[in-house]
Amino acid sequence: MLNRLWQPVNMCSARRAITLVFLGHAHVVGTDEDDQYFTHDVGSWMDRSTLSAPEKSVVRSISHQFLVPEIIVLSLFDRLPKKQVKFTRENIYRRDAYRCQYCEDRFEPKELNLDHVIPRDKSGRTSWDNVVTSCIPCNTRKANKLPEQARMFPRRPPKAPSWRPLFSTTSRPLPCDSWSHFIDLNEGDVALTE
Repeated sequence: MLNRLWQPVNMCSARRAITLVFLGHAHVVGTDEDDQYFTHDVGSWMDRSTLSAPEKSVVRSISHQFLVPEIIVLSLFDRLPKKQVKFTRENIYRRDAYRCQYCEDRFEPKELNLDHVIPRDKSGRTSWDNVVTSCIPCNTRKANKLPEQARMFPRRPPKAPSWRPLFSTTSRPLPCDSWSHFIDLNEGDVALTE
């Protein structure tokens, strides 16, 4: 699903896409033989669907068949959705680039731990601003001490990453080749930036 500025904002089911097109809230994005993009309203999409290639996915009613839209562009929505990056172990590893924040070495995920900079029993919270990636030896050495007591300080102060929508996707193949023009194929589900 693209906003009216043709920026990717979401993924939706075929049913939702068809509903939005029939309600006039979206247009179907298609390509011609020269890979030029154009949009269809309900009428022109129905006409195109009657000429569809048999290998394309279709939805059938009693009297019509409709190509399942791969891409739709919303008629009125021009914003990008605001989201926060979910606080998970994997996203913390990504934020810290799989590096121990104390010794700065890079590790495999199974060799990493999460460390509370200010320990929980000393009023430290489990949040983006207090949790960093650490290797097991550094985590053991720091133990349950404050950074000043252990003389161990994170190389980069922890903070919540920002979220950039759909500029990167997982390394899984895209469901539709037509999406590749709109989505950059990088690693990771979200781009974590400072």
